Amino acid sequence: MNFIMTPTGYFVLTVRAVCLKLLIMKNILITYNTNEKEKEFYRNFFKDNVISFIDDYTESDEQEKILLESEIIIAWNPTKELEKFDKDLFNNFQFIQLLSAGYDHLKFDMFSDKCLIAANQGAYAPPMAEHTVAMILALAKRLRLYHNRMAEGKFEQLKSITKQIKGSTLGIIGFGSIGKEVTKLMRSFDVKVMALNTSGQTTEDVDFIGTLDDLDYLLIHSDFVVISIPLTYETDGLIGKRELELMKNDAILINVARGPIIKEKDLYEHLKSHPDFSAGIDAWWIEPFKFGQFKINYPFFELPNLLGSPHNSAIVENILIEGARKAAENVKRFLNNDEIKGIVKRAL
Repeated sequence: MNFIMTPTGYFVLTVRAVCLKLLIMKNILITYNTNEKEKEFYRNFFKDNVISFIDDYTESDEQEKILLESEIIIAWNPTKELEKFDKDLFNNFQFIQLLSAGYDHLKFDMFSDKCLIAANQGAYAPPMAEHTVAMILALAKRLRLYHNRMAEGKFEQLKSITKQIKGSTLGIIGFGSIGKEVTKLMRSFDVKVMALNTSGQTTEDVDFIGTLDDLDYLLIHSDFVVISIPLTYETDGLIGKRELELMKNDAILINVARGPIIKEKDLYEHLKSHPDFSAGIDAWWIEPFKFGQFKINYPFFELPNLLGSPHNSAIVENILIEGARKAAENVKRFLNNDEIKGIVKRAL
């Protein structure tokens, strides 16, 4: 049917277009504090929908009203952002899109079982992969160790042996977006890649692909092990004393996922008793985002074979807008009844 054929034909098409628009129009609420740049992005992206920001409302009754009217939520940590409200206010929620790639901080019982929740899958993979490789290089070349020795006046050139990366084996536990990006960067060093995911299959060019059933095999044969798997009941405490003992004495372990995937006490004791083994930790056991504070139960930073960062592997310039863009694109998939990325399982 042509728009200019007849007035009736134009009317029919117009009505259909309006009906389609009504079908996808939803009330979208941003529950985390946003700056003007972020607000402008969301307003432009969702110009065909009703978009609100909870930090625009100061009175509790106004906030409660907007929560009741909202069907889609975009949040960093809805558990904290909404904890002061009665959960009956969330009954109209149909979809919660997280800004974070992880979701272990959620209290699922706050929200109806009918409400879908999606993590921001792959949103921060490129900078996290760069951070991961930087940690591998720094630990393999013992940059911190020899820097400190030089600060003490020790110039030990022939004794300052480092680990060669070329021809080594990289093991990746959790071969999702981050793992694939790490692989791309590390391929320039001519490494072999062993990877684990949920299916044991991949179209990526790797030397070995398996599932968590193959964890021991990966740990035994890898020079570098990268943890980039979500924290679930299955992966909580995945790496403990037994698993660490399987690894090579001079292996390097990198965790950019979640702290509790590694048993804290076991890692500390292994680092202390195996001076040639080293670890790069970006994700810690007790962090401000989830617990309101940073705390370690063992003196990790007294160890020369530990390299730590404050869970900032994703934090690069403009990353918050990029994360918002990825989240918004997933919300658009929900609105259009397309396949949603990163749907999380509630059994956590």
